[in-house]
Amino acid sequence: MSEIEHRTFCRFCISVCGLRVRTDGDRVVSVAGDRDHPVTAGYTCPKGRSLAEFHHRPDRLDHPMLRRDGELVRVEWPELLDDLAGRLRRLVDESGPDAVGTFLATAASFDPAGRTAGMRLLQRLGSRSAYSSATVDTPGKPLVAELMGGYPGLIPALDHEDATLTLLVGTNPVVSHGHLNALPVPTAALRRLAERGEVWVLDPRHTETARLATRHLAPRPGTDHAVLAFLVRSLLAEGADTDFLDEHTEGADELAAAVDRFDRETTAACTGLPGADLDDLVRAVRRHGRLGGLTGTGVSMSGTANVSEWLLWALLLVTGSFDRRGGMWFHPGFLSQLDRRRLRRYDGSAQPGPRSRPELPGRYGELPAAALAGEIEAGNLRALLVGGGNPVLALPQPAAVARALSRLDVLAVIDVLPTATTALATHVLPAAGQLERADLPLFVDRYLSTMVTQYTAAVVPPAAERRPMWWVFAQLADRLGISVLPDGLDPDTAVDDDLLAELGGRGRVGFAELRDADGPVLGESAVHGWVTGSLPAGRWQLAPEPLVHQLAATPSAPADPESLTLVARRQVRHLNSQLADDSGRTGREAPAATLHPSDAAARGVSDGQAVRVRSAHGALRATAQCDEGQLGGTVSVPHGWADPAVGSLTSDAADIDPLTGMVLQTAVPVTVTPGPSDCSGSPPHRSTSSPGNHPKSP
Repeated sequence: MSEIEHRTFCRFCISVCGLRVRTDGDRVVSVAGDRDHPVTAGYTCPKGRSLAEFHHRPDRLDHPMLRRDGELVRVEWPELLDDLAGRLRRLVDESGPDAVGTFLATAASFDPAGRTAGMRLLQRLGSRSAYSSATVDTPGKPLVAELMGGYPGLIPALDHEDATLTLLVGTNPVVSHGHLNALPVPTAALRRLAERGEVWVLDPRHTETARLATRHLAPRPGTDHAVLAFLVRSLLAEGADTDFLDEHTEGADELAAAVDRFDRETTAACTGLPGADLDDLVRAVRRHGRLGGLTGTGVSMSGTANVSEWLLWALLLVTGSFDRRGGMWFHPGFLSQLDRRRLRRYDGSAQPGPRSRPELPGRYGELPAAALAGEIEAGNLRALLVGGGNPVLALPQPAAVARALSRLDVLAVIDVLPTATTALATHVLPAAGQLERADLPLFVDRYLSTMVTQYTAAVVPPAAERRPMWWVFAQLADRLGISVLPDGLDPDTAVDDDLLAELGGRGRVGFAELRDADGPVLGESAVHGWVTGSLPAGRWQLAPEPLVHQLAATPSAPADPESLTLVARRQVRHLNSQLADDSGRTGREAPAATLHPSDAAARGVSDGQAVRVRSAHGALRATAQCDEGQLGGTVSVPHGWADPAVGSLTSDAADIDPLTGMVLQTAVPVTVTPGPSDCSGSPPHRSTSSPGNHPKSP
């Protein structure tokens, strides 16, 4: 059989790079970048290039499995779905609809049909027990958008065509490709920005992105807010766009009062940055007038996430950089089209929290994932449907999460590979992978770097007994007497395109045109001016009271400048717990604890030695890796690995942000000592049998 080439796109991260995939029958032969793609132009990272290997991994979940007598055994789809629906119906009758919950995670965000079906299933059951990865690493961003603009879906993007000053705070897009703001072909993009003007990076590590910057400053972890407050204070005194402030904002005096304590000396003492570096940064902003600025998980997972994001937005407003060329534009989405809709106003109010943790807020129809284990232990949540996620490794205290999940009456997991969560499941539902389904980038639509979308058909049919996630939810809903499909479609005869036509049919062009196009469809390169004049809140709110109060509670000096602090780290070849297998992970891709050589030497630690990293909440063991690019006083361990499991160092009972319910996951005080330990980040299993080692039938 001859090879066939297909145009598609990668669904590992928000850059959705164009791909050319060659197949021979049902075999994926090769994956390469699509040189004709108008945005990514042939670029793809190692994650995308690994798709052929990923698709054909020998441990793919191929068959439905049901736990019987402690063992996962292969069954047929009707039996599995009938059993699952029967158990869910009984739990709803006994304990009410809130006893059934969902955890829809990162992989589900790249599966719009599957995610939509899962959300509808829960809504139509009448349950409010919705959880997702959004409350794990980024809830401060929609909160700030809501408090300052009145709508949580406002997502600012860099003006790649006109910006002359770019400020990147706690983000490493060369590796991550952005965080709610895609940066495809990141090295080339950063070089263009630097050639046109200046790129400044604030990050404790001398990252791959920092190496491309015109200037890198390394503040202490968790002190980005102080640098941004200093900038706002300085520019309000000299360099603000007063016309923009007068016409479009409220609260300038309150903002000035909130940042007043962050003078040069206080900021230098708090951040560890020389005053001269702070002066240079202020002069750069004044020199350019406008700037673009983004944060990443180094900020969004920290204890000062909300105030740092707020102060970056305040800086962009003080300089008149929002919604204007040379600054930032707000991505309305090719499919979402927010610029052509009347935006609903949000007022910052939280929804009721979970019963076991009423102090934690619910927002946007979700409960904070930090409450998940507690809701199970309290008996409030008895069944959990997991789509495209691995909560055992995503949440604090993996061993405790695993124990809680093991107590569930039902743990049904829809995924493509075995994980620490499928190992505990009562029902394992093998999902079609990204090459086995048709797709549109709907839920990441407004994260893209320009106005673009792309339809892709399935490259190969689902192998074995894999099924699309939407099909699983639709079949389950049908057995529960509800429907999650458009127009009452029959789940036995519906296809991917039936759902995508509904979801993608309200875009800048119709679904039929998207489906018939040979590749991506471009819209405008950027859309300026549609937000500021039509804000749901009327004017930008510079000093939202909850954020002013949070800033006032932040210390002006580090508690212990001599202690070590844990910081987050991304890796090129794995994303969260995806692709985090142990084969061939060496060098910078190893899940090591990275320290500055001087910190290692001071603790009697040598490169490659086993170490124990301990926080107030737990410990993990790792291999030490010495790196001159690591800021002294910090240690970084990548997220997503079962061993070492960073969640062992965090807690869902302490260090919780009161406005979002997010767990503090970076800027955590730790100690590092040499030698092996008795701690382990690996969670216990429900039994010795797991989807990863269960023998497959022929």
